[in-house]
Amino acid sequence: MSDIQRFETNPRLSRIVIHNGTVYVAGLTATLRDGDAKAQTEEILSKLDGHLKTAGTDKTRLLSVQIWVADMARDFGPMNAAWEAWVPADATPARATCEAALASPEIRVEIIVTAAV
Repeated sequence: MSDIQRFETNPRLSRIVIHNGTVYVAGLTATLRDGDAKAQTEEILSKLDGHLKTAGTDKTRLLSVQIWVADMARDFGPMNAAWEAWVPADATPARATCEAALASPEIRVEIIVTAAV
């Protein structure tokens, strides 16, 4: 198991796992949850930049992204505004966005990422 690196590990999850040149980042939500989906997404993407840096990579190396929004009608547009301002136009990953009941009512967005080192 020495070929698997784990970061920010607790009894429930590892925030970052690296194996065979691939980085897996567990679901991220905003800490400040009083903002709309755009504000929450901006905070999540800032956190993601830090996690990718810890793993020795960056947003130009994204492979796949799963985005969960609490309410597609309310949150999809604002989330996309933040996403499109952040993601490099020449390095967009495969992506899916779905509506889901998230862990608490004030969470509007959760993002899960896979990237190359």
